Amino acid sequence: MSNCFNAKTTLTVADRDYEIFKLDAVSNSARLPYSLKILLENLLRHEDGITVTADDIAYFSTWNAQAEPDKEIQYRPARVLMQDFTGVPAVVDLAAMRDAMRELGGDPSQINPLQPAELVIDHSVQVDYFGSDDAFALNAEREFERNQERYNFLKWGQNAFAGFKVVPPDTGIVHQINVEYLARVIFANTLNNTTQVYFDTCVGTDSHTTMVNGIGVLGWGVGGIEAEASMLGQPVSMLVPKVVGCKLTGTLRDGVTATDLVLTIVERLRKHGVVGKFVEFYGNAISSLPMGERTTIANMGPEYGATCGLFPIDQITLDYLRQTGRDAAQLALIEAYCKAQGVWYTADAAEADYSETLEIDLGAVVPSLAGPKRPQDRVALSDMATHFPNALAALKKERNLPDKGAATAVINGQPVELRDGSIVIAAITSCTNTSNPSVMLAAGLVAQKAAAIGLKSAPWVKTAFGPGSLAVTRYLDRAGLTEPLKALGFHNVGYGCTVCIGNSGPLPAPVSQAIADHELCAVSILSGNRNFEGRVHAEVRMNYLASPPLVVAYAIAGRIDFDPEREPLTQDANGQPVYLRDIWPTQTEVNQAVAAHVTAAEFTAAYANIYAGDARWQSLAAPTSQTYEWPAASTYIRKPPYFDGMTREIAPIADISGARCLAVLGDSITTDHISPAGSIKANSPAGQYLLAQGVEVKDFNSLGARRGNHEVMMRGTFANLRLRNLMAPGTEGGVTVHHPSGEQLSIYDAAMRYQSELTPVILLAGKEYGSGSSRDWAAKGPRLLGVRAVIAESYERIHRSNLVGMGILPLEFMNGENAQSLGLTGAETFAIIGLNNGEAKQVTVQAIAATGAVIEFTAKVRIDTPNEVDYYRHGGILPYVLRRLVG
Repeated sequence: MSNCFNAKTTLTVADRDYEIFKLDAVSNSARLPYSLKILLENLLRHEDGITVTADDIAYFSTWNAQAEPDKEIQYRPARVLMQDFTGVPAVVDLAAMRDAMRELGGDPSQINPLQPAELVIDHSVQVDYFGSDDAFALNAEREFERNQERYNFLKWGQNAFAGFKVVPPDTGIVHQINVEYLARVIFANTLNNTTQVYFDTCVGTDSHTTMVNGIGVLGWGVGGIEAEASMLGQPVSMLVPKVVGCKLTGTLRDGVTATDLVLTIVERLRKHGVVGKFVEFYGNAISSLPMGERTTIANMGPEYGATCGLFPIDQITLDYLRQTGRDAAQLALIEAYCKAQGVWYTADAAEADYSETLEIDLGAVVPSLAGPKRPQDRVALSDMATHFPNALAALKKERNLPDKGAATAVINGQPVELRDGSIVIAAITSCTNTSNPSVMLAAGLVAQKAAAIGLKSAPWVKTAFGPGSLAVTRYLDRAGLTEPLKALGFHNVGYGCTVCIGNSGPLPAPVSQAIADHELCAVSILSGNRNFEGRVHAEVRMNYLASPPLVVAYAIAGRIDFDPEREPLTQDANGQPVYLRDIWPTQTEVNQAVAAHVTAAEFTAAYANIYAGDARWQSLAAPTSQTYEWPAASTYIRKPPYFDGMTREIAPIADISGARCLAVLGDSITTDHISPAGSIKANSPAGQYLLAQGVEVKDFNSLGARRGNHEVMMRGTFANLRLRNLMAPGTEGGVTVHHPSGEQLSIYDAAMRYQSELTPVILLAGKEYGSGSSRDWAAKGPRLLGVRAVIAESYERIHRSNLVGMGILPLEFMNGENAQSLGLTGAETFAIIGLNNGEAKQVTVQAIAATGAVIEFTAKVRIDTPNEVDYYRHGGILPYVLRRLVG
């Protein structure tokens, strides 16, 4: 490696010498935002004159905060983080790459992580059982029954790939485990008797990888294909972004939670516009902002649209690391390194040069929810009574839903009334809040006060509590709050994302029937980060995000359409009204509970045997071969076709002609719309496939759990029940019209017919196409359906990258244009002209109607970096990496 700036030096901590690369070797580096200092150190350490040059490093000495991003760098994160929904297909791809490497005459063992890769199994547990002491055990048992094939495969991967670790199921949520245990904050790596110290950085196959930014670790979500390439030693090609400084001032008022704060930040930053940018938090509020609040804010970076939302490393960071059981030597190293690099944050720290700034006064934050279908749509708690009727009317108009009035359901032998606005799911779920002791203990205190006067959750509410990590269970037990939560129905249902990822399990049959018969707009309330349509539960049309204590309170009320500041939640046993204020804890009570019960001992004990797993995991008999022996009968793990027929040489990129449109989609089409993770319907193409393989409906599991089987996933692409394809007006779900026949078919069946006709297909979409989770199957699925190009008004950052990574061409309408303004219906035949072997910045699109009329327009090519041009030419990032490795 080169060292043109003489940055390499020695740091001595506790009589031990470490090699570091000093930031101050580069002039003007002190004025850089913290996040750019981390990128600069990364380049200094990897300077090789090829992927990282002296010019790349010198760029940071003259960085112009206001300039539009145009500098491409090659960034190498220290590690890769995965969860099982996205991690299983990543490991499937690596296994298939080993086969392909062997077939191309190379060494399969070259397909191996070259840096730490850690996978946490947390997305597979479903809430089949709830409201009882045995709910956790029963859900865990059912989880293993459904997922044994997947778990066997992951255990094979743990044995086959060096540097790959798996945290077994029923342990915790990936991002919570990352901040509580996996994150190093400062990395120390020994090679050839030299220990090099550097910033811990990571990319993850889940968009909420951003949570680790709360403890000062730069990290963000990428697609599974990008993560695989990073594991294989490929740098992340990126443009040095703009950095938005978000100044936090003031203090939160009593009764206002971290959830209320983050929903306010999401709303403000979405309005400001931070997509594709880094956000850094600073200001006088930082030095008194607890770590739980920081990680909550960092977690929801994807919701406010930023690549990351980074907090600095300071004494609060160090105190948190000590509290979560990190050892004293690591803490000393972190403090010494940060001070040596000039990144240790104090209240009087100089303000960095930011591209843009905005200020948020914590004292102005009020109790809030967000919904009914986007996390950025914040609603003040005091406005819920007027907000909900308007939101309900808008939804009914949009979906053309009738008003059939209330429905009667018999639950536990008693008739109850269900209507629009009835809450049927109330869930404390998702690492966003379960990692935050203050809101978790606040929920327990609400339950304690409610149970003391005999209150219960409404009988029609499906309650769920996913603690997030074993440490949470321990400190709630220690505080004496587990039993009060159970008294309200919030029994532990499992250590996983559960409801927030859509693993809500079935609603009680009477509730489900009442919703169906009366077409009710039922509601869920959850302490998660995502509330997109169709995500939480297919039968629940309106979903609200809220703090854990509010989730408990609304479970008692059983309805969303009331004013919690003026109307009672319910009545006590004596018929007296009980208001929210009667059971809400003071901040002093919450602080005292945190101080008394959240200790290092709880975290140390919880993580003592993190990789061991329970008896079920330990009993799994995984194969030990270098390459995977694909079980012919498996309906979970199948060898994907991405490398079939692959040659060492690539063919030039040709223009696209004679293409048909598979779907015309509107704005805010999420990755959940494109590749849902929830349940599989028996009458869907994916369900029909599984039935044909002899799988019973009760064993379908979820689309998320089936991501290791491309046959299921390509059939599940665009299968979200709430998807609306403008080519098939009046329909919901994966429906389209085949042309020129005019037949209405499922999107999968139409795609297969187009393939048999040798007809390429494209997609038309609106703004923010591919927003939401960093779901690689939202690109893999369309690729297997034959999609060659997407033309959208704008893209979510990760999804655009994933499209390129799968060899799909992302095009963007020019400003002010869209499918509707151009008069495109989707019935046309399309040609995309002027690709110039992938190097074009703009192309001409011709849409030819059946009448022969031609609509011609220019589209912007969103292949943003030279590396991406190479990926596109090779048909995707994985074929590119494979060809480079095989030579």
